[in-house]
Amino acid sequence: MPSQPAPSHPVRIVIADDQELVRAGFRLILERAGFEVVAEAGDGAAAIDGVARTAPDVVLMDMRMPVLDGVEATRRIAAQPDAPRVLALTTFDLDELVYAAMRAGASGFLLKDIPPDDLVHAVRVVARGEAMLAPAVTARLLERFAGTTGGPASPASAAAEAQLARLTERESDIARLVARGCSNAEIAARLFLSESTVKTYVSRLFARLGVRDRVQVAVIAYEGGLVRVGEADA
Repeated sequence: MPSQPAPSHPVRIVIADDQELVRAGFRLILERAGFEVVAEAGDGAAAIDGVARTAPDVVLMDMRMPVLDGVEATRRIAAQPDAPRVLALTTFDLDELVYAAMRAGASGFLLKDIPPDDLVHAVRVVARGEAMLAPAVTARLLERFAGTTGGPASPASAAAEAQLARLTERESDIARLVARGCSNAEIAARLFLSESTVKTYVSRLFARLGVRDRVQVAVIAYEGGLVRVGEADA
């Protein structure tokens, strides 16, 4: 699915975190930046209900919550038609639950102590239909956990390999660079293509893999062995 234009209305946000102080802090930062916080939730089940009631553009989803955790809540939300983008919230970056959330459809993740300007930027990015794929941090996360859920004999690895087998050689090149965190402009420069051609390839890549953003491409590329551990900065 190609990236969608930013909403014409103020970006609508649901904040899901079991700590009221965290929710209040995020609300203050986001509303000062012109976003509209349409609901808060203290657990995953309430987050799903809030999304159903308010149709937000973005959900900030804590991974560790009572009743229903953030991974399962993300999976259920991402499976809905016209689902909002989900940003996973975590206290440390090498978090197995964050990796699971990315596999479930999250468009990226944020540390809870993120500076306010970076929080605002991240929400704007995902509201445009793009993904938060910071190369260094995301690569460390994928390299650590893709090996445990996507090892050579695992069902995840076999499924990813089958998805990657659908790609042409050029699409595989694009997928590899997307997984390394390259922008369309960087991919264009490396492959001697125009940026518009790369954008077309990326949209086609999403359709072939059945994903909607670059994070899921990266997960499949690592689990299927298209990108190897230690290769991200090659």
